[in-house]
Amino acid sequence: MGVVVNLEGGKRENASIEALIALTRADMGRVNELILSKAGSDVEMIPEVANHLISSGGKRLRPMLTLAAAQMFGYQGDGHIKLATSVEFMHTATLLHDDVVDESDMRRGKRTARMIWGNQASVLVGDFCSARPSV
Repeated sequence: MGVVVNLEGGKRENASIEALIALTRADMGRVNELILSKAGSDVEMIPEVANHLISSGGKRLRPMLTLAAAQMFGYQGDGHIKLATSVEFMHTATLLHDDVVDESDMRRGKRTARMIWGNQASVLVGDFCSARPSV
């Protein structure tokens, strides 16, 4: 079990991820390009549903943390881009599946994919996204 120790006497400024965004901006551009290129499918509905969630305005915190960890350890190469993309696809898959299980109507202020295309389509696209980590 962890313990949190407040070292600033209880005073804390509003937390911000701006430094993380700035640190990972260039690589996140590459991640976003790879996400969009890998969201395609011959099944017309799959990219439509996937793009609905991918473009819904999330912060993409998980891939940013993946990229920052690569930088922190001095990684050289392109593997961190693929890993961050895989992380985002897995997260997208879990959101699609969770919305079905939880019978959610809204996510990030928009109608969920299950409300637009139905549960079966959401599960199908969630499965598709979970298979994408082999980017």
